[in-house]
Amino acid sequence: MMKSYILTALALSASLISFLYEAPEASNTFKATDLPSSSVALNPLLTVADFPSPTPADLAKEVKENDLTYKDSLFYSYYAQSLGLKLEYIEDKELLETVSEWIGTPYRAGGTSRRGADCSGFVTRVYKTVYGITLSRSSRSMFHDVDRVAKSELETGDLVVFRRGPGKPMYHVGIYLNDGKFSHSASNGGVMINSLRSPYYKKNFYAGGRAI
Repeated sequence: MMKSYILTALALSASLISFLYEAPEASNTFKATDLPSSSVALNPLLTVADFPSPTPADLAKEVKENDLTYKDSLFYSYYAQSLGLKLEYIEDKELLETVSEWIGTPYRAGGTSRRGADCSGFVTRVYKTVYGITLSRSSRSMFHDVDRVAKSELETGDLVVFRRGPGKPMYHVGIYLNDGKFSHSASNGGVMINSLRSPYYKKNFYAGGRAI
């Protein structure tokens, strides 16, 4: 009987010692199934060493990307407010800046400068500045330089062309911005932003044109 007690005690002691040695190792080891499925490797067990810390270069890159995102957000927020637009934050920045600089330019027949410009003069100057594209000088011939686009398919930078009724010649052109808004040089106010949904422009809209 005494021998049985001694053997039992030795077995318990061995189990305790084994547990004490294995517990610290288990605390630093976790199963692959504890990770998202995309992180599971071929090894059934992963340790902290399998996940190295990001390098200073990685951290600097992340900070730079976040900073650019923040600056982009400020840029688009500013022009959305100053131009009265609902932007998607993917519009051409140079186009927004250039149009903003032209706002308020007086209308002048045949003009192509910030001192005064007609509709086609304004459009040709903006296209040359922003896209490096040379368009024909008149709104009618300009439309033949681009691919026709349906109103529902308009994108930022497309041309919008108007005429006074079916069969009548095209007489006015502007540049589509976003959310149904376009910039143009109107004879009754110079360079401004209007909506394609307004009764006058909705009635006289002819087509869109894409050159870019």
